[in-house]
Amino acid sequence: MTALTLSTAAAPGLRADAIVIGVAKGAASRSGDLVVAPGAEAVDKAYDGRLAGVLETLGASGAEGEVTKLPAPAGFKAPVVVAVGLGAEPGKNAAFDAEALRRAAGVAARALAGAKKAAFALPLTGAADAGAVGEGVLLGAYSFDAYKETGKDAGAKDGKAPLAEAVLLGGKPRDKARKAAVERAAAVAEELNRARDLVNTPPNDLDPEAFAAVAQAAAKEHGIKVQVLDEKALTKGGYGGILGVGAGSAAGPRLVKLSYTSSKAKKTLAFVGKGITYDSGGISLKPAGHNETMKCDMAGAAAVFAAVVAAARLGLEVNVTGWLALAENMPSGSATRPGDVLRMYSGKTVEVLNTDAEGRLVLADALWAASQEKPDAIIDVATLTGAMMLALGNRTYGIMANDDAFRAAVHEAAEEVGEPAWPMPLPEHLRKGMDSATADIANMGERMGGGLVAGLFLREFVGEGVTWAHLDIAGPAFNDGGPFGYTPKGGTGTAVRTLVRVAELAAAGDLG
Repeated sequence: MTALTLSTAAAPGLRADAIVIGVAKGAASRSGDLVVAPGAEAVDKAYDGRLAGVLETLGASGAEGEVTKLPAPAGFKAPVVVAVGLGAEPGKNAAFDAEALRRAAGVAARALAGAKKAAFALPLTGAADAGAVGEGVLLGAYSFDAYKETGKDAGAKDGKAPLAEAVLLGGKPRDKARKAAVERAAAVAEELNRARDLVNTPPNDLDPEAFAAVAQAAAKEHGIKVQVLDEKALTKGGYGGILGVGAGSAAGPRLVKLSYTSSKAKKTLAFVGKGITYDSGGISLKPAGHNETMKCDMAGAAAVFAAVVAAARLGLEVNVTGWLALAENMPSGSATRPGDVLRMYSGKTVEVLNTDAEGRLVLADALWAASQEKPDAIIDVATLTGAMMLALGNRTYGIMANDDAFRAAVHEAAEEVGEPAWPMPLPEHLRKGMDSATADIANMGERMGGGLVAGLFLREFVGEGVTWAHLDIAGPAFNDGGPFGYTPKGGTGTAVRTLVRVAELAAAGDLG
């Protein structure tokens, strides 16, 4: 991963491959002209204060995500200046928000693939800004090339290795607050990138057993307790949902429990992740064109896994338990059929009307298991429904909950860390559509509002009195399009930062 350091060195004298500065669209008071953002004063001075004009001549507008490269002025030890757009200039006496800095740093880091060292002279008004820039750099520099022969030993991206080192200018290395912010950024980004790696790994190399092994190795490294239930243990325990989904695959299902504990903890959180390592739809087979990216159907479990490890690395004063409900959903002679009835871990029976509505089945077992430990709150994360993508698009995830205040707190945490999310309701009238003449409940209900129906189904398996939220990340978990900001093509690691922030708030007693 890209190395991060802080430095008070002046940009002209720093040996690097490039100096990164920020530019923005000027406020109305400046007639909308391009402006050079704070942090780049020394660079602007070297251009005799005409840097903005030079960049405008080259076509720069300051728009978010825009990159303009130009030769460094005489006397600089770096040969290139990279100007990255921050979007609109903030109002008078206001600073650029953390997400604008995070995205700009990510764009610049991606543009500097192949460089050994780059200095970032972006506006840093405090420790939070240093953390945002550091996080943006590490997420933007991400590359997944494990299966590419060319340059794979160097971790190459399009034949170029990711940026090796990023120096954040304007921050004293001995400044404890900024140093802590950068260290936090490194821990969270590294685990988020691990989640991305898992999502991007082909399903022939990441079945439930392999995923469980990855979790066991990480748990051992970071002092996290781990328990893995295989088919025998799942059968003995009565986990009918997980077993039913995995019944059609040669690769058996697993339920992984990760437990991070702090001696100073006053709160306990449980995170539950959907981990369908490949989703064919089962007997209710997906149509052609809908299978190719179904390796990403374990993104919820990847996010939960990464968040628990990040909490351990950060030493948060909160207990965090992660539940990874892992199965492969395949059609075969032994697969669960539409019309079958499964007896879940909770004891309830479910009539399976559609085997492609499998995520809610594995989550139901894991939610009930998590509920039995009476945590202060449970959050489940899942690439659950196409309906949520229709409602909110590809970049925003939905939040449902059995407690409005908790839903609001999770939404606020998501927005704070730069993960677009939106609170969604759980309309009671939709519950009737899941009534079954055969079982306690069916796994399908009304077609309209399908994402909300899925949330209502999950609520049935949350223990009485347990606060719970459900994150449907079907849209933003996997990016089919081109990279943007600090988000790459492929697995995104969505929800990791939200979960970590919720854990931090719980540790500080600020979750509500």
